[in-house]
Amino acid sequence: MTTNSPDPRFTPMKQIATSYPVLLIDSDAPLRELHNCAAERLNAVLQYLNLMACTSLPDYAENDINTVTNISRILLQDVRDVFGVIEQRGFEGPKKQ
Repeated sequence: MTTNSPDPRFTPMKQIATSYPVLLIDSDAPLRELHNCAAERLNAVLQYLNLMACTSLPDYAENDINTVTNISRILLQDVRDVFGVIEQRGFEGPKKQ
């Protein structure tokens, strides 16, 4: 019997909708690229929440507020997962060659 052990190079992103990790972070990606990925999502969710803060809530149904919350949660979870890889890389010692 063979066991598929995960490749340590790829870190699964936390997911609620699936029981199998389908989105993975390349732990060997350049730190600048990992940072850019996290920054892009963080800036997007901040701009999105700023936009929502400027709208009038009586115009929206409860379902709309749940959608906004879920979109924000997904983007922030992505940021947290990428920052986790950055932190792991930052606290590691130099790689042996």
